Amino acid sequence: MIDVTTSVAATLWSESADLAKLALEHRFVRGLADGTLPRPTFEGYIVQDAFFLEGFARAYALALARCPDRQGLRDFFELLSGALDELRLHASYAARWGVQVDDAAPQPATLNYCEFLLSTAALGNVGETCAAMTPCMRLYAYLGQALAARGAAIEQNPYAEWVRTYAAPEFEGLAARLEGLLDRYAINAAPVRTVYRRAMSLELAFFEAAS
Repeated sequence: MIDVTTSVAATLWSESADLAKLALEHRFVRGLADGTLPRPTFEGYIVQDAFFLEGFARAYALALARCPDRQGLRDFFELLSGALDELRLHASYAARWGVQVDDAAPQPATLNYCEFLLSTAALGNVGETCAAMTPCMRLYAYLGQALAARGAAIEQNPYAEWVRTYAAPEFEGLAARLEGLLDRYAINAAPVRTVYRRAMSLELAFFEAAS
């Protein structure tokens, strides 16, 4: 029996705790935490994440267009702005690290994730779109906060800026806002649970492809 006093977002995150733990323990994330991740690996990740964020932003745009109320319009617009800000952060990473994003192509894991997001946003309802997008935001907030708590944000770590970005209260606020939209527009039903779990699995596949 579903506890209706628990939010959909909290329930789905709890049900995917096993995948969140696997992500935190993944060799790619461990390499970010202790600074041992090879630079070419991080550069490749930045390129693929830029492709992904473009797809993520487009999914926000589709959700905005299909949103049934004015408050949702404002929320999705501001979340879309946050995704565009994150793209600008990646552009600054790429410039500092000498990464040529324009000369690269998306990998299969990136394409799979983007196609999943966009097909869900185009064909599913707004609640299902929120369920497809929330795992990325919540997982990155979780990883950033966990790594920062372990001391991974020290200046000697070449990936300290990445950790600080996702550990920041501002990013937590964006994740919580999207979870609020998930609670508003979705019910804890099989299609929503399936979409959420699929997104979590694609996050792991993205890390695996990056490493």
